[in-house]
Amino acid sequence: MLPVPRADLKPNTEAFETTPLVAPTGFREYDARWLFPSQINLRGVQALGLGLGTLIHEMGIESKISVGHDFRGYSGSIQQALMNGLMGAGCEVFDIGLALSPVAYFSQFALDVPAVAMVTASHNENGWTGVKMGVERPLTFGPDEMSRLKQIVLEGAYQTRSGGAYHFIEDMRERYIEDLTNRSKLKRKLKVVAACGNGTAGIFAPRVLEAVGAEVIALDCELDHTFPRYNPNPEDMEMLHALRDKVLETGADVGLAFDGDGDRCGVVDNEGEEIFADKVGVMLARDLSAQYPDAQFVVDVKSTGLFMTDPVLLKNGAKTDYWKTGHSYIKRRSHELSALVGFEKSGHYFFNRPIGRGYDDGLVSAIAICDMLDRNPDKSMADLKNALPKTWGSPTMSPYCDDEKKYDVVDRMVTLFTAMADKGEKLAGQKIRELVTVNGVRIVLEDGTWGLVRASSNKPGLVVVVESPTSEENMRAIFTEIDTRLSAQPEVGEYDQKI
Repeated sequence: MLPVPRADLKPNTEAFETTPLVAPTGFREYDARWLFPSQINLRGVQALGLGLGTLIHEMGIESKISVGHDFRGYSGSIQQALMNGLMGAGCEVFDIGLALSPVAYFSQFALDVPAVAMVTASHNENGWTGVKMGVERPLTFGPDEMSRLKQIVLEGAYQTRSGGAYHFIEDMRERYIEDLTNRSKLKRKLKVVAACGNGTAGIFAPRVLEAVGAEVIALDCELDHTFPRYNPNPEDMEMLHALRDKVLETGADVGLAFDGDGDRCGVVDNEGEEIFADKVGVMLARDLSAQYPDAQFVVDVKSTGLFMTDPVLLKNGAKTDYWKTGHSYIKRRSHELSALVGFEKSGHYFFNRPIGRGYDDGLVSAIAICDMLDRNPDKSMADLKNALPKTWGSPTMSPYCDDEKKYDVVDRMVTLFTAMADKGEKLAGQKIRELVTVNGVRIVLEDGTWGLVRASSNKPGLVVVVESPTSEENMRAIFTEIDTRLSAQPEVGEYDQKI
């Protein structure tokens, strides 16, 4: 049996080679992420696999699990250590190799396997690793499962069992691509720039988009785990600006950006303007609610208020539920409400039947965008965007805050803004109309201007988003109010980007 993990080991020591290193902070709300090797070593990953296998048995789930990894210099070794632990816990492992997260989710259906573990740090910078896990397709773990997994691993309460087995699945990439492209071709001639940031999506996105009938211009689709130009993150303005430049250079109809594990899609229109993912969600909701009357949608609390006020959605009878940010939360909520689609501002979209299988897939999102353009042959992407009511919104901004302190800071913000609302105090010259506290605090002012503060679910930091339906001035004013209060907290550091 592996020793109980420790959190204080140093590299280049005997203990580091023989004892699991697992930092407790790596267990997030709905997945796991660590800096490798300073916060977790290979023995620690093995312990994680033993813990996950133990939990699968404890939950009464058939102990078959599909395991894949993204394209980073160390992800293959992380996957091997994880599989060793899973097999030691008596699990039958199906190794799908280099994959996107949606390929791993797809493999649960293709192989009829109940569980999944995808080694990926998603959009996090190099140095990060992690695992997205689930045992109830198409859902992934939430806080309850992650808390129990954390307890098992950190206490060394994992159990070895006989019956572990290994299967190498060599064709899952081809099966996934065939599943997405076995459909009618686009009728409209679309020129699409596909930007992959040298991440895993580079060996998937161009092939899929070409197979559905688009002309594809590949941008940074060669695999290079150093990510030489920019981090593959479609919320990162550096990636979106590179995509914008290529769209304008080539006269493309749309630019699509995919993150490191391919479960998100960012968009630039034909005029080179970045469209934040929540606005793209409103455009898709308009398109889909015209085909599916009284459609139910789910969106996260970071998303635009247009889902509730857009006249086209209201006319089409669409209903929208605002829920907690996080791919696992929105996925589960969309499943519970039988929503047609769940949308996150980060670019995670969850298409349920008849469009998708309920998990987040950046390529399913990309195809849906192409289909929307196909159904509007006389309109450009910019035309569809400009038809939305005008709002002024920010990108997602993240000031640094330690994992062990960020929730306390957010609790203070909830208390502060609740007290202001109770006293009838004004913010940015307006009364507070509503507070949404399902996930952090979303402060809504009289004219619909709003700002959100919440804790990041996957890295040490906070999340700040602001939007106004009335003016850029009001959008900036509420950001100043929030930023002033956050900056007064000693635990809050520099932003990754600011308006």
